[in-house]
Amino acid sequence: MGTEIALFRGERIRKVLRNKEWWFSVVDVVAVLTGSPDAGAYWRKLKQRLNEEGSEVVTFCHGLKLFAPDGKMRETDCADTEGMLRVIQSIPSPKAEPLKRWLARVGYERIQEIENPELATKRTRVLYKLKGYSDDWIEKRMRGIAIREELTEEWQKRGVRQERDYQILTAEVSKATFGITPGKHKNIKGLTRHNLRDHMNDFELIFTMLGERATTEIHRTEDSQGVVKLKKDANAGGEIAGDARKALEKRLKRPIVSARNYLKENESQKRIHGKH
Repeated sequence: MGTEIALFRGERIRKVLRNKEWWFSVVDVVAVLTGSPDAGAYWRKLKQRLNEEGSEVVTFCHGLKLFAPDGKMRETDCADTEGMLRVIQSIPSPKAEPLKRWLARVGYERIQEIENPELATKRTRVLYKLKGYSDDWIEKRMRGIAIREELTEEWQKRGVRQERDYQILTAEVSKATFGITPGKHKNIKGLTRHNLRDHMNDFELIFTMLGERATTEIHRTEDSQGVVKLKKDANAGGEIAGDARKALEKRLKRPIVSARNYLKENESQKRIHGKH
């Protein structure tokens, strides 16, 4: 489960997939509606008042892990489209009606994507293209997304229930593949709240795919069950990719993990073009 950003009239609203539905940050929606400099305090007071009134609105909210502005994962009150519409009704704002329509459209698009997964793939491709990624990179990234989803589905079927366990297993594959944690990998690239994989080079994407695909196949071959066994498999799958990485590094005489990332390269290109 990863944090994504949706834009409503230029304002950022964090969202995350839960049970194949979009869940939105309540604080972000409150900030959009009220313009409050401390939307968190506004929401806490509103939640207290709603609880005292016996309103069911708060019951539609659940604490989910989202990336905070400081780049750290923090538990944040979130609601699905139905729950968020109820929250909006509790806040007087001229933006309420357009925001309701926006939420309904985003939720409808998600329903379309569930019924026709190809739509989600097409939308993702378009977004990467608009950000300036090359077609070759997009092909690798899309394949990596499919492999990642396949792996997480296996984890869910084989006993993983907590978000923390998904993070642990992901880190296990990454450490065995690259010799560093995802956090360290992000530090090398100078990233904070950004998605690491959106800033990987070709080889980083390829070895990530190899480690995760190998892990999936080990799970299936050995019919692994439970987090402890899955963690051992994740290490084994990552080691397969790690051995391949080390062999290539030895031949190329340079490390595969690179400080280069799309964010920096894009900003550099903008500065260059801006001089002309």
